[in-house]
Formats: sequence, structure tokens, C-alpha cells
Amino acid sequence: MTPDLLDAGAKRLAEYREKHGAEATAQSGGQAASFARVVQPNVVDTASGGILYVDEVTVSFDGFRALNKLSLDIRVGELRCIIGPNGAGKTTMMDVITGKTKPDSGKAFFGSNIDLLRLRESEIAERGIGRKFQKPTVFEHLSVFENLELAAKTDRRVRRTMFAKLTASELDQLHSTMKLIQLAQQSARVAGNLSHGQKQWLEIGMLLMQKPQLLLLDEPVAGMTDEETERTAELFLSLEGKHSLVVVEHDMKFIGELVNGGQRVKKKIVTVLHEGSVLAEGSLADVQSNDRVIEVYLGR
Repeated sequence: MTPDLLDAGAKRLAEYREKHGAEATAQSGGQAASFARVVQPNVVDTASGGILYVDEVTVSFDGFRALNKLSLDIRVGELRCIIGPNGAGKTTMMDVITGKTKPDSGKAFFGSNIDLLRLRESEIAERGIGRKFQKPTVFEHLSVFENLELAAKTDRRVRRTMFAKLTASELDQLHSTMKLIQLAQQSARVAGNLSHGQKQWLEIGMLLMQKPQLLLLDEPVAGMTDEETERTAELFLSLEGKHSLVVVEHDMKFIGELVNGGQRVKKKIVTVLHEGSVLAEGSLADVQSNDRVIEVYLGR
């Protein structure tokens, strides 16, 4: 496109926005839509480099503010660690992002174009956000293979019956996922007979079978042995860059393994929540030396 056409188009767009106000931006494809770019309504737009935007979100329960103008930005491929004392708002934050809780005010966008506050939980999952709760949720009477197979068949983006066979590419993905979560040798084992850590890995594998772009992981190493915790850190670091991950955790040793490991050169950000808002944000060393963080969290 020539400079003349760009200038003319920009002028027309400015005139349209002046005439129609804020609606012009909303109708053009999202909060950061680019001129002359066409974005499918159900496909997340990450052209700006961001995968998740939470802007001044407030949630109240019977007068108690669980979230107080919380703002958070997550980049594509980022592994973000979030810490904070009990009651800081970590779980409520995830509830808002996944559609379980609707806020009193604020905004939450997946990419620049998908307004999460307008969608139901199932619709948000379909768009590509997967959530892992603290307690593993697997089908204990089914084998490892069958759990992953079922996860592939319940991908709502693919229309199929539960009795349909997996495609060759899905089988390849299933086997690579079993290898990734270190359960390839346990494929025929009933999930109920796995260790706690192995059940956690299996559930993460089930999420991966649905190809999420963003993974929300709530205290994933709670109850794990030291060896399982170390392997979980290795797993998350292997996912970094391929997926965006938000890890909520109390285990500071595990947080240290995540922020100091991996191949990505850029330092990882640790976000500290307190009383429903961001108390501090920066490198692990920065937040550990922050006087307010020491006072309300690390020093307790």
C-alpha cells in the first residue's frame, strides 16, 4: 500500500472515529485493532505481542473486595509467576479470566480482540485458555492413554462424536504429550494408581491435548515430592515460548527454579498480589528485596 493511500485511509478513519466516537474503535476488531487488518472474531489477535490484558478489575463479595482495581499484562510465550499471601486475590483473578466470576468493573481481554467478560466459561475454554486447579481432576478409572484420548475428543473446536477414532495427527500429539509429561511408560496404567505428582502431570497433559494458548496453573506443585516438583519445573520451562503460562504458587524454591531456568534470555517477571491488587512486580530478586513485600508476605 502506497503512502498516499495510507494517509488517505488514516484521514478517513480519523473522520469516522470523530463522527461515531468510541464505537468506531470497538467495531474495528478490538481494543488495539490495526487499520486494514482483518481479524476473525473467534481467533485471538496477538499481533501487539500481548496474550492477556486485565485492566482495573474490581470484584466484591458481600462488601469484601477480593480484587481492587487489579491490572495485569501477559505477553505471548511468557511464563509469569504470581505470588501472594492467602486472600490476596489470586484465585479470584483466575476466576475472572476464565469466566467463573464476573467483576463489578474493569476489563479483561484475551489478545486485543476477545472480551472475556462477555463470554461464558465454556466459550473462554474454546478460545484457548486452559485452567489447572490445585487438586488434580482426572478420570481415575481410565488409563493414562484414555484420559488423554478423552481430552482430545472433548475439544469443542472440533465437531465429532465420542466414539470417533483419533486422527493420525491427534495420535502423534497424544504420544508426544505422554512423553512430555513423562508418562509414556505408564500409558496403560489406570490413573487412580498414579502418584499425586503424576496425576498433576496427566491433567496438564489433558489441557495440552486441547492446544491452549494460555495456561493458568494454580499451585501446581502443592503436595508433590521434591523430585516431582523439580520435574514439574522442567515441564513448565519446556512449555515456555510455545504457550503462555501464568503460575500461581507459594513454593518459593519452585518459583526460583522457574524464573532462573529455561533458554529465554529475558528475565522473567514475578508479580506479587496483596489485598486484591498488584503490590510489586519485577525480577524475583527485586520483589524479594522490596520492603512492602517483606512486610506483608515474605516476612510472615
